[in-house]
Amino acid sequence: MATPNRSRTRFSLLAAPAGSPLPLPFLYPLFFVAVYLAHWNLLQLPYYWDEAGYYIPAALDFFHTGSLIPTTTLTNAHPPLPSLLLAGWWRLCGGISVGATRTLVCMIAAFALVGVFRLARGLAGPIIAGVVTLLTAIYPVWFAQSTLAHADIFAAAFTLWALSFYLVQPTLVRPAPHRFAWTAVFFSLAALAKETAIVTPAALALWEIVQLFIAGPEELADRPGRPVYRRIHLFWIAALAAPVLPLALWYAYHFHRTGFVFGNPEFLRYNATANLGSARILLSLWHRVVHVTFHMNMYVPVVLTLALLATAKPINLIPRSLRRPAFPAILVIVLGNLVAFSILGGALLTRYLLPVFPLVLLLCVSVWTARMRAWAWLAGLTAATFLTALWVNPPYTFAPEDNLTYRDMVILHERAINLIEKRFPAATVLTAWPATSELTRPELGYAHKSFRVTPLENFTAEEIQKAAADPGSYDTMLIFSSKWTPPPGALNLSRGHEATDMRYFDFHRDVSPEEAAAMLHGDIVWQAQSKGEWVAVLRFPRSVEARLFVPFANK
Repeated sequence: MATPNRSRTRFSLLAAPAGSPLPLPFLYPLFFVAVYLAHWNLLQLPYYWDEAGYYIPAALDFFHTGSLIPTTTLTNAHPPLPSLLLAGWWRLCGGISVGATRTLVCMIAAFALVGVFRLARGLAGPIIAGVVTLLTAIYPVWFAQSTLAHADIFAAAFTLWALSFYLVQPTLVRPAPHRFAWTAVFFSLAALAKETAIVTPAALALWEIVQLFIAGPEELADRPGRPVYRRIHLFWIAALAAPVLPLALWYAYHFHRTGFVFGNPEFLRYNATANLGSARILLSLWHRVVHVTFHMNMYVPVVLTLALLATAKPINLIPRSLRRPAFPAILVIVLGNLVAFSILGGALLTRYLLPVFPLVLLLCVSVWTARMRAWAWLAGLTAATFLTALWVNPPYTFAPEDNLTYRDMVILHERAINLIEKRFPAATVLTAWPATSELTRPELGYAHKSFRVTPLENFTAEEIQKAAADPGSYDTMLIFSSKWTPPPGALNLSRGHEATDMRYFDFHRDVSPEEAAAMLHGDIVWQAQSKGEWVAVLRFPRSVEARLFVPFANK
């Protein structure tokens, strides 16, 4: 019998696993169209939060000047790959526009979902892969990030593709050489998209080192008397360590150009050195566990899975498709990210965990299919709760970018700034970030011209009192909700830990427009709210001293 010729697919990036009927190149256009149409009413929204504060200004600087180091916003040493991709796409589109930016992010999100499908199909088959991919796509945190030009969706896409090469074929058999190479390439691209993406390959490299020392030579032999398991582990360690090199070269270049390795000192303090207390790390770890098991209705698939596992015999707890080596490796990835992001990052943003959510869903769906014949009902229930969480906010404080609440915030800011432009075109505006950037940078999509701005740190009573001591520096105020909190009288699960959140996580309470007007002796000329987000414009009829403000972000 002739040996099948596999030379055409062996080194193909999009080759399907054996027995799979549908090559991945056919899936990508379908995924992109689905993502694009699902986000249709979000594609023209002005830039939001860290988009406006860093990522878009950095990409614009590269587009206009070719500089990898941002010049119109403070550099925080984020790697430049998102800026390169955005600037290149703008060139192909013939110009800069919000729509072009959001289209590129949809393309990246679709690419990430193909990676999720490839990973899940290789481990658990096409049916489970389809369900996991759909649940990932509609999970509120993922859905919201699928049009936002944050570095996290870029890093997540490359990370998931790297995992599809690392996890699908067991590490204790002889993998094809291209698996090592593509794993190293995709993890390197992930690290160049966002530096914290190095966490996943680092965790897996440590796991390979552990296996190197605990595995016995009898577990695998290339031929009798010739063990090869050590060489395989060493190859994987080398592939997983490879992303350190391009990231180190970037930091060396950044230090050469700026004198700082990890960004400006304030950025480094906020995101790393100020976070090393044991109490803060433990609290952060608790929040991170909540993020991957409870947040935005993730508790539904997790609780269903735990209920099914409670009825299983200990020997059958792990689905056959996810047994060694995939299951322990997935646990290492999840735990590694939870611990790392309990230390790194001043803000507990859930988007940092984007690559983890598909893995949690893969574990859940694999258990359902192994323990219950009517598992499709569990998938349908999970999908319904995820879709609900896109519009219905949870009973605790969260970042608007975790579901479609960010859209309400953007639209309210757009309306407020449009009113200021029409009624007070010469205003000097007292406000806080990110509105400081929205008012001073027309390219962000809010204002048609740059306004003079007097910046506040936030809208706490202390900051308002400081502004009251210098009334000649502004004649208008734009005040808004900086985070979503349950309304007074409603169930608020986060109320009990507000004190620790204020101490460790920069939580604060915004004063209301009425309180600000009373403290600053002004009048509310316009206000609006939408699903818990609110914004107001205050006016102070007096002359002001013009001041220059340079916007920046530190996340």
